[in-house]
Amino acid sequence: MSNTIGKLFTFTSFGESHGKGIGGIVDGCPSGIEIDETFIQNELNRRRPGQSDISTPRKEGDKVEFLSGIFEGKSTGTPIAFVIWNENQHSFDYDHLKEVYRPSHADFTYQQKYGIRDHRGGGRSSARETASRVVAGAIAKLALKNYGIDITAFTSQVGHIAMTQNFETTDLSLIESNVVRCPQPEVAEKMIEYIKELKKEGDSIGGIISCIIKGVPVGLGEPIFDKLQARLAQAMLSINATHGFDYGRGFEGVSLKGSEMNDSFIKEGNKVSTKTNNSGGVQGGISNGQDIYFRVLFKPVATISKKQDTLDIHTNEVELEARGRHDPCVLPRAVPIVEAMAALTLIDLYLTKN
Repeated sequence: MSNTIGKLFTFTSFGESHGKGIGGIVDGCPSGIEIDETFIQNELNRRRPGQSDISTPRKEGDKVEFLSGIFEGKSTGTPIAFVIWNENQHSFDYDHLKEVYRPSHADFTYQQKYGIRDHRGGGRSSARETASRVVAGAIAKLALKNYGIDITAFTSQVGHIAMTQNFETTDLSLIESNVVRCPQPEVAEKMIEYIKELKKEGDSIGGIISCIIKGVPVGLGEPIFDKLQARLAQAMLSINATHGFDYGRGFEGVSLKGSEMNDSFIKEGNKVSTKTNNSGGVQGGISNGQDIYFRVLFKPVATISKKQDTLDIHTNEVELEARGRHDPCVLPRAVPIVEAMAALTLIDLYLTKN
């Protein structure tokens, strides 16, 4: 089982949803980086469960404990190990799932591939694992800050409710002003109400998270198998419930002519720039110095309270009515995860470039 991402700046995660804890090891972090533990904890708080009435009611403090690699507030260049202890497992909520394959979950595939599975909340396949990614991503963010690179993600669509204006004319400082993390308050209200309605019905909904990366220098990414957009896509699609990725104008570009899609080069002072940024800051798999922007599509959360038909491990037809605690919409808590995975990708490519 692959549990490591990155080449020079690597992150390995461990732990299960209902085990003693989860955690990770960051290796390859440059020495001398100021490790702001308050910032890291705040990033983790953005992802933790129980934040609002539109998220899972599971209560976890999600306090990160660093074990190595930090001395006097700075990275030493040695592996940074950390752990987050699980405090609020309700494993008995999942006893009825010991022999049932939940629709659209990893139960069947895990059982077939490994011959064993942890039915308590999905074990390793649970989104609980992503808390470790947020810690590692926060460390990557602190490293990228030294190079002037900034990453911002937000909820841009929930179901059929989408932002009404371009992000370039939106005040992104409003992202954290509401629980759904949409920078347009009037749209955010509609999203929240819609999620609440579905929660009452025992159902779920998906949507889109958009991300903007500023301050990226020219030259990140390789032209063949390590294209910048390919590395970002791999990182994003490794997040639970993701079902799509596009960058720049993305799928929208299929309706444009080449003359409309092409980004013409212009001179701005002593710097080469582009008149438009339909490429989303990436050309030929390499960053061109413009803002990088991409979108990640999340499917509806697979765990719902409505009755569903499925099979058990003996291939008997059964009716499943899931219990336990889950999000009716994963997007609000996935925003910091998207940022974390983008940061891990960018720092690894930056160090590779240099």
